[in-house]
Amino acid sequence: MPGVEHEVWIPALHRDLTGGVESVRIAGDTVGEVITRLERLYPGIEARLCDEGRIRPYISVAVNGEITRRGLRQRLAAPSEIHFVPALGGG
Repeated sequence: MPGVEHEVWIPALHRDLTGGVESVRIAGDTVGEVITRLERLYPGIEARLCDEGRIRPYISVAVNGEITRRGLRQRLAAPSEIHFVPALGGG
């Protein structure tokens, strides 16, 4: 079991699933493992973040302030700060 814990920030749109919790500490070797563990704590969050085994197209994943294009496969070797950033609509 992975021992490195990451601080995961929950988007405001999804905090209805977390009872208002803004961030949690979760271990995982990849973003995918972190989401799997998030789902165990907050059922339904994986469906909001992922679709057909991929991060939803309107959500970006930022690891330590940098947007990653590796999605669920992004490796997390050191303690990291992870944000799921929903796209902003408007025009």
